[in-house]
Amino acid sequence: MSPRSTAPHEIVERALALSRADGCVVIADEESSANLRWAGNALTTNGVTRGRTLTVIATVNGSQGAASGVVSRSAVTTDDLEPLVRAAEEAARAAGPAEDAQPLVEGTAHSAAFTEPPAETSSEVFGSFAPALGESFATARAGGRQLYGFAFHSVTSSYLGSSTGLRLRHDQPTGTMELNAKSPDRSRSAWAGASTRDFKDVDVAALDTELAQRLAWAERRVELPAGRYETLLPPTAVADLAIYQLWSSGARDAAEGRTVFSKPGGGTRVGEKLSDLPLTLRSDPRAPGLESAPFVIAHASGDDTSVFDNGLPVGPVDWIRDGVLNRLPTTRHSAGLTGLPVTPAGDNLILDGGGTKSLEEMVAATDRGLLLTCLWYIREVDPATLLLTGLTRDGVYLVENGEVTGAVNNFRFNESPVDLLGRVAETGRTERTLPREWSDYFTRAAAPAMRIPDFNMSSVSQGV
Repeated sequence: MSPRSTAPHEIVERALALSRADGCVVIADEESSANLRWAGNALTTNGVTRGRTLTVIATVNGSQGAASGVVSRSAVTTDDLEPLVRAAEEAARAAGPAEDAQPLVEGTAHSAAFTEPPAETSSEVFGSFAPALGESFATARAGGRQLYGFAFHSVTSSYLGSSTGLRLRHDQPTGTMELNAKSPDRSRSAWAGASTRDFKDVDVAALDTELAQRLAWAERRVELPAGRYETLLPPTAVADLAIYQLWSSGARDAAEGRTVFSKPGGGTRVGEKLSDLPLTLRSDPRAPGLESAPFVIAHASGDDTSVFDNGLPVGPVDWIRDGVLNRLPTTRHSAGLTGLPVTPAGDNLILDGGGTKSLEEMVAATDRGLLLTCLWYIREVDPATLLLTGLTRDGVYLVENGEVTGAVNNFRFNESPVDLLGRVAETGRTERTLPREWSDYFTRAAAPAMRIPDFNMSSVSQGV
């Protein structure tokens, strides 16, 4: 029997019916994807994929508390269901009490489309994008540059059912496009990216024009030493830093004194002012263009997620409000430990500082400073301060008297995104962006450009 011959909602129902555990959650993820790749101003490959993953979470009550067992399998057929369910139950019995144990989420919530076929993508998603890309190839060829890159689109339909009555569904489209322009001798390189739900809003011609400008800037080369520079961080770089900050802001770790959000002497820094600017960092599953699951879909338990919370509503939340730390991500378990509100982390992130200027307008208002393209290879140095290190890539430009006058060498940086919140001098307008470093994991983001008066370029890098 084909893995896809049985409807996903039926797979969920059959798995739940087979369960002998005290509780059971079943998640069926149906994914389809399409991609394009290009190099040297020509398409090279394209393809489509289909797949199914089934996750069974069994919970078993004991005298010391409830235990959980989680087993996931791909390409599951009806013949695979009973062994999969039994494996999850056996894993639960062998695991011992789960630290994050909570009653499974109760409710009669039933998505109207729970019994409908999964949403799918295909190469047709590139119907308007591909011809525009071909025109950009011709334009780039005439301009003496070469374009490389890829476009990826996926749609995942997640069906979540539980022994407590939940029947929920969420369709998540995810699209990314990365475009790299190089000079014929490969001595100059520039990058641009975009996040999208359907590729109808990706203006490849505008991105190519931007890359052509950056390659032209790089015709003049200036060597600069390490040091602190006034630096304009574009939205993609700001988003990368903000995402790492969110990932590092779990309430339990903060309450136990292990993170930058730990309060000296105990507790967390919730309620503390982090910035003099009216910065608001928020998640909202219904944010236009950045829509994400409005309920918890947890395939495993971790520091900030719990399989016991599957189906719990996810609502809008301000992590930072008007410069003040307002919330930290919690599960029901960590909320009980810390005394903070139950606040599941969402799957998008929006930063707004109240600014209205474009990046170009911020450049025009700069006497002397650096303009970055993006950050790369970001790694944590010190969790107590959230000190991060990483590299600049694909273009660092010198701004003098409101104009870009050339490209400079790349740098390694050392900065904490939390510390930057207290030092940022100006923010631009918030816009949707593709976080380059985390584009494989987190694509739904919006952020402004930021002016940092003293960004720490700790050493010179030989990267391009």
